[in-house]
Amino acid sequence: MDINMDEKRVEQRMTMKKMEQKLQRADRKHAKLYLFCNFMALMIISAYSALMFSPTVQTVFPSGGDSRKQMNAIFVMTLLGCVVFTLYAAGLFFRHKSRQLGILMALGTSRKKLLPGLFREVFVLSAFSCTAGIAAGFPFVWIIWSAFRLFLVDSSEMELHFNFRCLFLSLAFLLLVVGFACLSAWRYVKKTNIMEVIREEHINEPVKELGRWCGPAGFALILAGAVMGYAAPFLWQRVFSAYPPAWCSILYAPVFVGLYMIMLHTVVNGWGSRRKNPYKNIISRSMMKFQGKQTVNNLIIVTILIAGACFAIFYLPVTSAGALLEYAERPFDYYYEYRADQRVPEEYAVRELAGEHQLTLKDWEESEYIIVGAGRIMEVEEEDGRHFHVEYMPIASELKLLSEDAYAKMTGEAVQIAPGTYKYITNQDESSVFVNESAEHLTNMTTRAQIETSFAGYLHYDMLVDVVGFAVVNNEDYAKLAEGLSDEWRGCVVQFNIDGKDSYAFAKDFYYLFVSSFDERCEYTGYYDKVYKIMLEEEGKAYWGDSDPIMKVHYEEMDSSAFKLSWRYQPKFRIMDQNDFLVTMAVFFMMFLFIFIVCLTTALVVCYTRCQTIALNNRYIFDDLKKLGASPDFMGKEVSSQCSNVFRIPALVGTAAMYFLFGMILYANDGRIVFSEIIAMGVCFGVILLIGIMVFLLYRFTVRNMKKQLDISA
Repeated sequence: MDINMDEKRVEQRMTMKKMEQKLQRADRKHAKLYLFCNFMALMIISAYSALMFSPTVQTVFPSGGDSRKQMNAIFVMTLLGCVVFTLYAAGLFFRHKSRQLGILMALGTSRKKLLPGLFREVFVLSAFSCTAGIAAGFPFVWIIWSAFRLFLVDSSEMELHFNFRCLFLSLAFLLLVVGFACLSAWRYVKKTNIMEVIREEHINEPVKELGRWCGPAGFALILAGAVMGYAAPFLWQRVFSAYPPAWCSILYAPVFVGLYMIMLHTVVNGWGSRRKNPYKNIISRSMMKFQGKQTVNNLIIVTILIAGACFAIFYLPVTSAGALLEYAERPFDYYYEYRADQRVPEEYAVRELAGEHQLTLKDWEESEYIIVGAGRIMEVEEEDGRHFHVEYMPIASELKLLSEDAYAKMTGEAVQIAPGTYKYITNQDESSVFVNESAEHLTNMTTRAQIETSFAGYLHYDMLVDVVGFAVVNNEDYAKLAEGLSDEWRGCVVQFNIDGKDSYAFAKDFYYLFVSSFDERCEYTGYYDKVYKIMLEEEGKAYWGDSDPIMKVHYEEMDSSAFKLSWRYQPKFRIMDQNDFLVTMAVFFMMFLFIFIVCLTTALVVCYTRCQTIALNNRYIFDDLKKLGASPDFMGKEVSSQCSNVFRIPALVGTAAMYFLFGMILYANDGRIVFSEIIAMGVCFGVILLIGIMVFLLYRFTVRNMKKQLDISA
């Protein structure tokens, strides 16, 4: 009797095991989708963090610089998108898994027996897909980076190195995915209503329906949030004389509220008028409403990711347009400056070097300048480290001075400067941010002889615009300030043209000769201010620039982008700057191009996955439509309408919002849009069109794939 009972139990266990395996095989499509979502999310996070922590990127991106802040901000956006994406994938997987669990419960299997097997299954699926994604992230980065080096630009700086600390982020993400999967498994098994468990996948998730005002109000909130969030730090500083607190960023919150309202309007109301034909696309609209929460969340994530992709790719034309136009419009092929205490090549040596390259120099001009201490209105930090007060300091920062005669010699423009005044040299657009309009004193830093002065306007000559800046005073004031000044505070500017076609080889040889002629006293960046350092030390304070590595450069790295972009005496050689621009900016461009690829790929994967979910979840609806006699053309239009909303609205909102934001930033910088910025915005618009084409192509592919899965042949 006991033997028969044991045999029956074994047979029952074998039967239930076969039943469980059969149900798992029937659920294979949803398991594949879950694996795919986890794999893509982990691959993207792994790849992004690998490149972000790479010594190749960390060396080039200055700590605390805007480019690094942008890189980190977009990473947070991508991380948020991937978190929501994986949680959504897990929720979707368990909504379908619940049917299998419910059937086994209905057949008499206890929850206690189901739980270990379910835990084992979801743990294996989650861990395998996540581990594979992490492992795939590194070759993914290497392939893209190597393609960039192979087809676009290569340099010693572009050699890719990995810092495997990045794995901490990937492993944390893996734990999140596995932990949430196991928690979801426990939650679904603990449900008491078996029929509810069985029908879990068909339970609707509607959203609250608002009026048609919802969409326009959403756009208004996005605009208001963008303006408030961007302007708040400046207003806070002006009103409270304090550095803006971190919570000021919360003023961007209306952007996300507005984004939610726009997506809610898309799901509930749609953007087309239905007065003439209220039943048009009624099936697709109803499906979106019934799965409203999922759809709205997906559309928001896709919009944020596309906005992040645009933010990254717009960096390239905005950075490039101004620089390339400036190179082309320079009045001289070569320009450089040096301190009087440095032994740089003299004119005859430069002409000899040019002769070795069969070149002849013309239009050689050189003039002396002096460096003085200029007064400036400055923000002085209070003891609490949060507040500051505005104070005029008679000796505050470096300023390079030219006499009237020297300026006329360099530019061909005769000027007359009134005694006791100065004119600041800026570019033709007057868009340079390195200007000083508040100086009331100019000081000889050797003798401390001082004259009173005042700002008298601008002069325009792009070649003389740099971080420190040049100003012009009349000949008498210049002579007074130059008297007794040591060579450390004197310098010379030189410019010349090539008679005929220039040679890159000559420019490169001259560049190496020029840089190697400087000693270690000039081994610092353009932001290093010797005048401010001296004044702080006289007060018994340390100058932060002496301890911050960002203020140092090294001659042995003269070919690096860090050196070329920041050295105080970096020369302007037109042919070298034009030819080496991509090499100099390669790591920056590669990083932002990679971010663009990652964000756009993630967004498109989410769109594709969402549409696949529609096909899997609503197959029974289309089967019913077939039985009712619906034509393939009708059902095809419903599928296209559904996919169109998933792809089109996020792409339009994401690209338009970021295009507007970049335009607002460019305008806010100096209160206008200059010609180079117009060119950059035109290129950005072309990029938006390319993104639109890519989105459209994937949309068409997705529609065809869905029709195939649903057996719709139009």
